[in-house]
Amino acid sequence: MSFVQLPESPVSCRNLVGGEWLVPRDVPLAEVISPYTGGIIGRVPMTSEAGVAQAVEAARAAVPGWRATPLRERTTLMARFRSLLESQLDRLSHLAASEAGKTVAEARAGLLKGLEVCDFALSLQNLDAGGAMEVSRGITCEFRREPLGVVAGITPFNFPAMVPMWMIPIALTVGNCFILKPSEKVPLTACALGELLVEAGLPRGVFSVVHGGREAVEALVAHPDVRAVAFVGSSAVARRVYAEGSARGKRVLALGGAKNHLIVAPDADEALTSQAVVDSFTGCAGQRCMAASVMLAVGNVDHILEQVRERASRLECGPGMGAIIDRASLTRLETAIATAEKAGARVVLDGRGKRPAGESWAGGHWLGPTILDGVRPDMEAAQRELFGPVLSIVRVPTLSAALEVENASPYGNAASIFTTNGAVAQAVVEGARVGMVGVNVGVPVPREPFSFGGTGESKFGHGDITGVASLGFWTDLKKVTRKWSTRTDGSWMS
Repeated sequence: MSFVQLPESPVSCRNLVGGEWLVPRDVPLAEVISPYTGGIIGRVPMTSEAGVAQAVEAARAAVPGWRATPLRERTTLMARFRSLLESQLDRLSHLAASEAGKTVAEARAGLLKGLEVCDFALSLQNLDAGGAMEVSRGITCEFRREPLGVVAGITPFNFPAMVPMWMIPIALTVGNCFILKPSEKVPLTACALGELLVEAGLPRGVFSVVHGGREAVEALVAHPDVRAVAFVGSSAVARRVYAEGSARGKRVLALGGAKNHLIVAPDADEALTSQAVVDSFTGCAGQRCMAASVMLAVGNVDHILEQVRERASRLECGPGMGAIIDRASLTRLETAIATAEKAGARVVLDGRGKRPAGESWAGGHWLGPTILDGVRPDMEAAQRELFGPVLSIVRVPTLSAALEVENASPYGNAASIFTTNGAVAQAVVEGARVGMVGVNVGVPVPREPFSFGGTGESKFGHGDITGVASLGFWTDLKKVTRKWSTRTDGSWMS
């Protein structure tokens, strides 16, 4: 039985520059490895600074024409892209799963979230038309959104389609020219998105794809014609991108890692809570910034913990949960589990050594659901983002103690409370120091037009990456004050 359709032969990825697919000269090619098999499914150019400059120049040349294109016409092209994307959901889902290790269903869900962001972008022609007001006799004030010019998005391996789609529809619809630098681990989906944007009729240079590693990232952040950079990845790299880009006068929004806490009260609904917790820490094999990392068990919730363990134990690697992105990440996770055990945690569910049946998957990078109980707040498993299907259970006596643990985390992405008591839920809504809170929801990702973004070490910069709060990042507000004649009946302003 096959869980995913891998490419029949390795895909040769190219850069999209000025509407043309090009292989940059004199640069090495990196292998793209499928987490499912450990086999090669593609090759990607590691673009140099010169290659990045070529893409930026093509985008800069496209800025005047795209900026002058009416919003409604830009929206029409984005609607065409949305239609093409929807028609290719199955193919793109398998492609994204094959390179990121997701299940096909998870990859499809990421694409559907991207379509939702498209829908928000399409609504801007009706919802964001600027504003004007007569502020005094003979005086009007108006604001209008102005695109920045050339902007860039640097995206991670774990969501090959969704995270780029957080950025692309809004940035393009408001009139920017966008350069995508995807993770070199998952370049295939980025190329497919570029092909659909070209097919939709986007003018040359308005959308570019530049592949590569650190050199390409640094070149984009440093290039003087790149006005804004959006980044999603680890907190360490997010901090560096934000510091270097801001020092050059760029607008930067860099989303980092997380250590999300699920607070479980004794009165929580057993079935709802156990299902939500398992879905949260095992979804995408735990490789997402919204995954549950720590369960704060308030008082006696052993009946719920047993249901969590039992549900998670039934998940099968392959059909029920995807693979770890690479061998190094798998080794790091296995080491973290052993470290926690040595420090006194109990491994109540051990996913080490689990993999799907069949020789096809023997070379893949697999780790089954793993639960650590008796974790102390000072342990590495409770503090560091492990980025895998590992749930650390920290037992606390009271809700106040749970909030103290949550508040002490330097991250601020998300937290959830599981309870049937409205007052308990409200205490967490008000007391959690995060950007996104869930009540009986294991993955509290807001739907559009509500915006996605955390606080603390989970976000460097201002605003959010999607929704209404993203508009201030991708545009400038131009304010216009008009007066046509002298008025004898005017106020102090006129």
